Amino acid sequence: MNMTETKPSIRWGQIATKVILGIITLILIVSAIMTVFPFLWSALLSTRDRSEIFGVSLSFAIGDSLAYNYQKLLEIMPFWQAMFNSMQVAFLGTTISLLFCSMGGYAFAVYKFKGKNLLFGLLVGSMMIPPVLSIIPYYLTVQFLGLLDNTVAVWLPFTATPFGIFLMRQHIVASVPRELLEAAKLDGAGEFRTYWSVVLPLLKPALATLAIVQFVFFWNNFLTPLVVLNSTENYVVTLALRSVQNLPNTPWGAVMLGTFISILPIATFYLFASRQMISGLTSGAVKG
Repeated sequence: MNMTETKPSIRWGQIATKVILGIITLILIVSAIMTVFPFLWSALLSTRDRSEIFGVSLSFAIGDSLAYNYQKLLEIMPFWQAMFNSMQVAFLGTTISLLFCSMGGYAFAVYKFKGKNLLFGLLVGSMMIPPVLSIIPYYLTVQFLGLLDNTVAVWLPFTATPFGIFLMRQHIVASVPRELLEAAKLDGAGEFRTYWSVVLPLLKPALATLAIVQFVFFWNNFLTPLVVLNSTENYVVTLALRSVQNLPNTPWGAVMLGTFISILPIATFYLFASRQMISGLTSGAVKG
């Protein structure tokens, strides 16, 4: 009696499990298509001229205006100069940010000093402040330092971020044993040598996570370049693409081509370090 009642319940449980897995798979597939579609659509529009883009009929056919759009792109803006500026800002900003944030996280995780908990609490609390509220102080500081219309002002103030220091501190607390630091000191390693040779190699997952976050931020940043950059030759790619959208009869095919090309570096960087990013996000949540 019990066996006959158990078998149907097991079958229904297996069917329900398969249905739930099928629904989850379908949702993931639809989400992936919705995520990838804007990139594919921009690539498709980059092969068409203005009349085809604003045509009445919806078509997924590849156009024949790619060469014209590329030539037009170089005419309306210094595109490759803007790409170089963005690459410089993203590379320098990310590299310096990894150094500063790892040092700050190491200090909060290892050292004991007066007001440490209060300072760390203020640091974490500052992440709740909307970035737009700091635009005016940011501009006044950049003006005081004489960095207006300089790409240094786009990346330097954002290298030591509260999120980056918090991430490094959590990862060090969770993944770097105190015994290892004490053994390094007993072997005669100084403070910087311990940080550089012992702690930093163990931070690779967290560093990869922070590198992706910072690279994406610096590459996609539009508001702060809009505030401090005036010269066309100093424009980053986001500002350069936006600056031509007010032209009469804007060549949207050329804009779409520039947009698609500007996506490639950031997508390549993300695909290259995505495994390390996932590992870093999960490892920092174990302890602390």
